[in-house]
Amino acid sequence: MQFQQLQYFVAVAETRHFTRAAERVHVAQPSLSQQIRALERELGADLFVRARGNIALTDAGEALLPLARRILADADTARHEVQELVQLRRGRVRLGATPSLCTGLLPDVLRAFHDRYPGIQLLVQESGSRDLVRELARGALDLALIVLPLPAPAPALTTVELLREDLVVVSSPEAPAPGGGRPTVEISDLENERLVMFRHGYDLRELTVNACRSAGFEPEFAVEGGEMDAVLGFVRAGLGVAVVPRMVASRAGRGLRVTPLARPGLSRTIALAHRSDVAPPRGARELQRMLLER
Repeated sequence: MQFQQLQYFVAVAETRHFTRAAERVHVAQPSLSQQIRALERELGADLFVRARGNIALTDAGEALLPLARRILADADTARHEVQELVQLRRGRVRLGATPSLCTGLLPDVLRAFHDRYPGIQLLVQESGSRDLVRELARGALDLALIVLPLPAPAPALTTVELLREDLVVVSSPEAPAPGGGRPTVEISDLENERLVMFRHGYDLRELTVNACRSAGFEPEFAVEGGEMDAVLGFVRAGLGVAVVPRMVASRAGRGLRVTPLARPGLSRTIALAHRSDVAPPRGARELQRMLLER
């Protein structure tokens, strides 16, 4: 099995077209088809169902596709690792983080990293923890900041706890204070509030909804489906209240009232994760060190 054959196979699987796949990998279509047939002979199985105007993966092709993508991603990571200079003058780091961490934790750390290593390109992907774990597993990220516990076991990942952060309730100063204006808010007080809620897949959504249900009520949403900036904007406009990380609330600036949750309150555990079977590239290891030492 040749590396080039896997490249051709993934191109055909993603385009579902031999000619377009050949154009993507800059090779003549007959040569690509010949290499795919050679790969099938070596594996002893057809990878594609070939019909006029319709290319589909066989069961064998479906099984090979995620493995081939991972091999190609690992090879790409290895290429960048070898190309980095010892002094970290160039390279790239692919970092995943939840949107709230991009707003609260990362700006200062990434600024310090960029000041120290200006030649390293920072590629940041915002998503929920579940999606970030999937991207780590397939080799599309070097590091990810995720929220623990994970929704499902991830034995292929190494996680290191970074911090534990309290959640707070934010509201518009123009609206009545949640909890009747008391210094702290009980989860049960949110039964009388309309919540501005994050989109599905957001860790904060699941945490807040589960806390409300544990307190014996189903939360009422004023508006739902936003990312962090949108949620804060809706709260400022007086549409409702939201439960957000304290770090985000402290950076949000004017236009928000911040009320702590009464003990035991709500908190979340942030961890730094990477694949256990592949060492992060040099630049990613340096960013990891800076995050752990912050």
